Amino acid sequence: MSVSSIPGRLRNLNKTQKLSAAGISAVAAAALSLSLVPGNAEAETEPQALSAAPVVFASAAGASQAKTIQASIVEQHSTAEQLIKAADTARAKKAAAVKEKVEAVAKANAKKAEAKAKVKAAAKWKAKKAADKRNTQAASRSESRSPVYANNLDGWIKESLAIMKAKGIPGTYDGLHRNIIRESSGNPNAINDWDVNAQNGVPSIGLLQIIKPTFDYYHVSGTPHTQYDPVANLTAAANYAADKYGSIDNVNSAY
Repeated sequence: MSVSSIPGRLRNLNKTQKLSAAGISAVAAAALSLSLVPGNAEAETEPQALSAAPVVFASAAGASQAKTIQASIVEQHSTAEQLIKAADTARAKKAAAVKEKVEAVAKANAKKAEAKAKVKAAAKWKAKKAADKRNTQAASRSESRSPVYANNLDGWIKESLAIMKAKGIPGTYDGLHRNIIRESSGNPNAINDWDVNAQNGVPSIGLLQIIKPTFDYYHVSGTPHTQYDPVANLTAAANYAADKYGSIDNVNSAY
């Protein structure tokens, strides 16, 4: 390999190889300098000493050339170092730009997700508010409507049970119905005119055959004040049974 070919090849070498090449170039330059001095310089006789001056001049020229080559190699090495640093800087800038772009995309996605969550939460809140409003309106309409009961034994029992529930009076449909059938067979105008109460002037009247003093005492407000009203009769009798027996359900005979 010639010395002049080394700088060109440095372009394809890494940093360590380039430093080695610089050392090799320096050695080559020194060898070139020595090669310019005749090998038999010391063996020549005195008469030949006068012709040695051109040789010394030639050796100095070779040394200068070697230094020039070495300086060129150093310059090439410095240029390679600068190129390496420039490449490292470019890579670092590119990596930083990529990182910045990734962070920007992530930030944008986070904002989109946050905005989407807010829209979803707002829609959910709006739907809940609308549902609450509908439920309130439905409850209000339900409360404003008075239930309509049939004007028969089934309707009287159901209406009485609704009043009993509101007043906290215990009793069931079966308890009322069972005692009604035994006492009056379902006739709201039934009157017992033969027992001791009738003999005392206070006959048992109505569906549950209740006497007036008991009816008056246990009458439930909100119902007509008459023993002949089926709902008033049932409710007052159930109120009396709850006080004396715990519930109309516990009554299975004359009470």
